[in-house]
Amino acid sequence: MSRVIVLDTGPLGLVTNPKLSAESVACAQWLQAHIKSGSRAIIPEIADYEVRRELLRANKTKGIARLDDLAKFLEYLPISTNAMRQAAQLWAQARQQGQPTASDKTIDGDMILVAQAMTIAIPDVVIATTNVGHLSRFVAAKLWQNITQS
Repeated sequence: MSRVIVLDTGPLGLVTNPKLSAESVACAQWLQAHIKSGSRAIIPEIADYEVRRELLRANKTKGIARLDDLAKFLEYLPISTNAMRQAAQLWAQARQQGQPTASDKTIDGDMILVAQAMTIAIPDVVIATTNVGHLSRFVAAKLWQNITQS
């Protein structure tokens, strides 16, 4: 079974950024290498939403076009009822343990991202991110640069 890489907003934003910085080029090359080696790369709907809303706010049409193009080539994981219910459970659990992942009044996209990754329900799933933080408390999450080809 191939590795499944779920893209968080950091790598997704880097790969779709039309301004080619050294980091965005490195991230795009990293993603291409994983795909060529047989890994499944997935855009979760919550990450698409978070990247897209900022691109729309800033009227960055080239970035939106690149995000749309990438979604044609990679798997896209819509938000399901199951994922939202799991996210609500995780949100409550984190607060019960005194370790909230966001303020109480936010929707907490990180918990939705974690829940989306959990719904894939296969052993080798990892969230590629630029901020491991509280994601790794719930599911495998690594800095994108640290995810090596299997």
